Amino acid sequence: MASNFSIDKRDIFFTLFELFEVDKIYKDIPVFKDQTREDFEMILSEAANFSVNTIAPINQVGDKNPVKFEKGEVIVPQEYIEAYRQFCENGWVATSGDPEFGGQGLPNSIHSSASEMFFAASIAFYMYPGLTMAAARLIKAYGTEEMKRKYVHRLYTGEWQGTMCLTEPSAGSAVGDLKATAKKMGDHYLITGQKIFISAGDHNMTKNHIHLVLARVEGAPKGIKGVSLFLVPKYLVNDDGSLGERNDVQCIGIEHKMGIKASATCTLAFGENGKCIGYLIGEENKGIQYMFMMMNEARMGVGLQGLACASAAYLEALKYAQERIQGTSIEDFKNVDAPRVPIIKHPDVKKMLATMKAYTEGMRMLCYQASVFADLAENSPDPEIKEKNHGLLDLYTPIVKAYCSDMGFRVTELAIQVFGGYGYCSEYPVEQYLRDCKIASIYEGTNGIQAMDLLGRKISMKGGLLLMTFLNEINTWCEDNSNHPSFGDLVKKLEITKNRLAEVSMKFAELSMGGDLAYPAFCATNYLHMFGDTILGWLWIKAAIVSEKRLGEIFSKKGITSDEAKSREVSENPEAAFYDAKIKTARFYINHLMTRTDWLASSILSLDRSGLEINYI
Repeated sequence: MASNFSIDKRDIFFTLFELFEVDKIYKDIPVFKDQTREDFEMILSEAANFSVNTIAPINQVGDKNPVKFEKGEVIVPQEYIEAYRQFCENGWVATSGDPEFGGQGLPNSIHSSASEMFFAASIAFYMYPGLTMAAARLIKAYGTEEMKRKYVHRLYTGEWQGTMCLTEPSAGSAVGDLKATAKKMGDHYLITGQKIFISAGDHNMTKNHIHLVLARVEGAPKGIKGVSLFLVPKYLVNDDGSLGERNDVQCIGIEHKMGIKASATCTLAFGENGKCIGYLIGEENKGIQYMFMMMNEARMGVGLQGLACASAAYLEALKYAQERIQGTSIEDFKNVDAPRVPIIKHPDVKKMLATMKAYTEGMRMLCYQASVFADLAENSPDPEIKEKNHGLLDLYTPIVKAYCSDMGFRVTELAIQVFGGYGYCSEYPVEQYLRDCKIASIYEGTNGIQAMDLLGRKISMKGGLLLMTFLNEINTWCEDNSNHPSFGDLVKKLEITKNRLAEVSMKFAELSMGGDLAYPAFCATNYLHMFGDTILGWLWIKAAIVSEKRLGEIFSKKGITSDEAKSREVSENPEAAFYDAKIKTARFYINHLMTRTDWLASSILSLDRSGLEINYI
């Protein structure tokens, strides 16, 4: 059975326009005030069509015919070249880019929604233009006027590829240990060193590559404080924008990977002939500060990858469960003559699908909410709103990256389980989704690093202001909704979970102040998951409240009052069914999935250090 890739556009629109009401929010932001919901829906519908009709058909092609490295050249599957050309011609590279340089100027939330679709269709394909947009934004923010003029427009159009070059053989997560060097030579620097695991580091789809490279200038301090950022083009660029001679940077090999096989993961050698020219971005020794812009944007993108894989896998599993006939209903299991039913009728399969739906749609809410924070942090005319949302975005970034990549992998695993033995076979797409998804918890800072960032930096940042802002927001909301006639019971459970999160946070602060850094670090991943579970609980109750209102409007418009008539309407009307499913999924999430915060908190507060003390022989 072939894959019939699809996108849950209905839920994407619900999350954007009914839950977060982004079109109303943006009316108060000057740069977005002329953009309407109709504009956004049209753009996202086109993104969905392009994903389904152009990108998705080449996903398995790229998996079966991966990138090749021949005679020093990186060659992508032929089908990718045409799809990439169309992608660029349609302006998808820079949806949220500055119109001054050729971008569409759309909000981050719309860019994120389109990105989810593109990633769902093929992570390997969208890795190429996704990094280019982030590189262009960094150059626009910190580069010289000459750099902006020469590079940003051609990156926005996709004519040139942008990359991020941090990792080295001896410096992965510990970026400050890098050995790449930069020697000043007049108006430029000579770069020497090697970078590994560079996504889209070289390939034959673009005319030039613009590498953003971290290196240490001669005499700079040791560690992360001595790192600078350089722009290193594959081909030097003349003043008129034309390409000049080849720079001294070469791809010397590619990785052969478990997943995203059509994404070129390269090893790059800079300055093997002593002639690699790089241009300083900003000031010396401040490279990591500048690169954090691209890193954080990439981390948000990785969170979207987890969501996208989850959504694609869930929708495939749902269709399969509706079609696959196997066994009888549980009520008729002793009757050998009972009719065979689709496996979606079986309680265990229902539980798996409910879990997948709850996490997938919950992650969508989490990712899109963070993108709204980004829009307000960048563009709100109110300084207080900008500062508040900047803080919330800082807090959410490691959660979006780590939680969504972890839970995205979990959802793809459940999809394989729903398919049974067929899920383990390459005839069906879910095994590729799992393989493609796994890298998301590793690159752009492993999820352990994200947990440490949340606990070690974000929670203590500004004297704990980010944490207190979040807790105050959720506390006020719980107080306002604790007596909700339909969902007050769920709100009270959320309040208990929020209090446990606060209790664990205070315990970590107490331990750290006492000099114990190891135990909080040991529990950091559990803490991040507890944080993510709590946010999803909050968002799911909000979604249920909105859905109940919409469902009530449907009943009211048709004069439906009896429970029997309401049940019939839900079974016959897809819109009523959509909102009813939201309400039931919210209850399922709070009562069956958010409960894991209980054992996560109990585990942390046990203060048991045995896992730290095991002697491995």
